[in-house]
Amino acid sequence: MNNKKLSRLLEPNLKLVFICMLLFAVVTAAVKPVLAIAEACATAALYVYFTKSNQKRRQGILQYIDNLTGSVDTASKSTLINSPLPIMVFRPDTGEVIWSNENFLQLAGVREHLFEMKVEDAVPAFPVQWLLEGKSECPERVVMNSRRFRVYGSLVRAKGRGGEQNLVSTTYWVDTTDADELREKYTATRPVVAILMIDNYEDLMKACPDTQRSALLAQIEEKLRAWAGDGTGPLLKTERDRYLFIFEERHYERYAAERFSVLDAIRDIKAAEGLHPTLSIGMGKDMDTMAELFKNAKLSLEMALSRGGDQAVVRNRVDFEFYGGRAKTTEKRTKVKSRVMANALSELVADATEIYVMGHSFADMDAVGAAAGLCCVARKRGKKAQIVIDQDHNAAGQVLSRLRGLPEYENVLVAPGEAFLKMRPGALLIVVDTNRPDMVESQQLLESCNRVAVIDHHRRAASYIENAAFSFHEPYASSASELVTELLQYLVEPADLLREEAEALLAGIVLDTKHFTLRTGGRTFEAAAFLRRAGADTTDVQKLFQNDLKEMVSRYDIIRRAELYRDDLAISVIPQDGVDRVAAAQAADELLGLKGVKASFVIFRKGEDVLMSARSLGEVNVQVILEALGGGGNSTTAGGRVDGGDPLTVRDQLIQAIDAYFEK
Repeated sequence: MNNKKLSRLLEPNLKLVFICMLLFAVVTAAVKPVLAIAEACATAALYVYFTKSNQKRRQGILQYIDNLTGSVDTASKSTLINSPLPIMVFRPDTGEVIWSNENFLQLAGVREHLFEMKVEDAVPAFPVQWLLEGKSECPERVVMNSRRFRVYGSLVRAKGRGGEQNLVSTTYWVDTTDADELREKYTATRPVVAILMIDNYEDLMKACPDTQRSALLAQIEEKLRAWAGDGTGPLLKTERDRYLFIFEERHYERYAAERFSVLDAIRDIKAAEGLHPTLSIGMGKDMDTMAELFKNAKLSLEMALSRGGDQAVVRNRVDFEFYGGRAKTTEKRTKVKSRVMANALSELVADATEIYVMGHSFADMDAVGAAAGLCCVARKRGKKAQIVIDQDHNAAGQVLSRLRGLPEYENVLVAPGEAFLKMRPGALLIVVDTNRPDMVESQQLLESCNRVAVIDHHRRAASYIENAAFSFHEPYASSASELVTELLQYLVEPADLLREEAEALLAGIVLDTKHFTLRTGGRTFEAAAFLRRAGADTTDVQKLFQNDLKEMVSRYDIIRRAELYRDDLAISVIPQDGVDRVAAAQAADELLGLKGVKASFVIFRKGEDVLMSARSLGEVNVQVILEALGGGGNSTTAGGRVDGGDPLTVRDQLIQAIDAYFEK
């Protein structure tokens, strides 16, 4: 059969030619019989000649193919036997070793062939799943006799003795021990740059008498050098409150495993009654040049300070890592900074062709109050600011209804889509009450605007609005409304502020401070006093927080479902949809009123997603806990969202995050 196929492929088909020649001979016989006989003889002779020549050609081709096939088989066998790479052939389904070359035998430490042996006898815990999945390389290094190998392989089906189909795998072993050790040595000796800063240096110097300052600084430096001494790297004092520490990456895992214990060591030093030094650390690692490492270290330090200090932040090639940050932050702002920020904001407003103010999605009273205050600033400069907000989905309906009734707020409230279509070059976008680009009312608007200003009090997350032309970020402030009120004191007179705007700002402060019980400092009450002078009525502000009967019933239903975890954490889970966000947040607030409860968490479904609302009295940092689930906020107020999740599953994830928080 194969010969016939070969003939059809390689031999010319001359049958039709010979038939035509015979027909010509027959026709010629009727005219000239002698010529017809000559033609018939010539045709027969040609047919015999071509038949014999085709037979010779076929034999030559078959012999060539046999020689070629034999050469390939010989080369294949020679490659398997004499290959410089160790080779093992086995059955992945049974683990039976079929054959191996001499190099593999030497590596496995077996003198004779591995016939009737299993793969695990020669290579314990050898994975075979990757072969069955059709992969050509083992995803992990395989260790054999203290050597590491990169294993390549292929899988074929071969006929067994009984005609059955068996899976057979051929594996090739490449020794990577030396290369791996060289790579690990390179990784271990890469430099890591750290910048250490004493957060409250000025406060320490003011609180300590002159005779004790040197002793305090010596005590701090002793703790720093004792901690840095394990890293066998230089610790250099670059400024009065800053140090530069360079060490090898092999020491980093130990520092991280200790959660940067130097933070606790510095905090244990007592400078004065109720005053302890705190340390912030910014690190840069996993970069190619010292310049990039130093840049990332400065960026990490800035991130640590913006999150309240007393923590370590590490910036690698991909993202940030956070350690510490559980201590309660104290107010560190100065009026000088507020005045400088007010002047910078005034210049931006004056240069802008259009002004848009935008808060976070599902805006609350703090975001709307801060936006109303900035509308007053724009009006004082002869400009009209527009507030970008979804008027159907927010938590500040009563404040918005009051603002809509003012002639100054005609056409001020615009939808995100409308603002995007109207925005022109040279516009200024002011983002309030958030610093995360994924949390704003309109990401499309944020990405399309060239000049962005940020005013926020939340601790900075790993993802934040970068390259902002103006950033007034103070995690020590109670609310964004407080920060805007501080700016107003330098930009407008109390009479320039509308009573409804003053009450909106005061409502934002009241909301985030839980009626002046949490996260309040001296500046918070100063801002409230300024708003009171501007005409804010505390009774009217209190009315903004009134709820109807349905919302109250929903809130107490959430409280009824609460359970205690670790005896001092209240967790309430509502599996079904239909819970109002405001009611969930208010329920989390009220759960803090339970005796012994230090923090509360409410988990509820909203559409296809699961939302979380967390509150704390200050001892537990709920922002750090919810960061593990993709959330954020500040130490006493935080929230989060899990796309397409299940409330009960999120509860289990939350408990794991809580356990990890207390273990660390």
